Amino acid sequence: MEQPLRVAEFDELFTTSARTTRRPAPDRFEIVLDPAAAERARELAARESSCCSFFIFHLTTTAEGLVLGVEVPPAYIEVLDAFAARTDTAIGTNR
Repeated sequence: MEQPLRVAEFDELFTTSARTTRRPAPDRFEIVLDPAAAERARELAARESSCCSFFIFHLTTTAEGLVLGVEVPPAYIEVLDAFAARTDTAIGTNR
């Protein structure tokens, strides 16, 4: 029941706060966010990790903004692909 709510919350976070994305490796995806979204990103990542423990989230502050790194084990790359596609779609609607 919480998963559809989290999906909507991630969509909203990415639509309003994401600047760009990159895929440094097949099992890693990164979203550059507005630093003002740090608390919301941290809270959503924690909730998603508690539900789907295969997701590993990292938040790092860099010169380009807040980077939300998402990693998965090789068996879950297709799930990460879907997450990345959804993120890119949400960002695209904001450009």
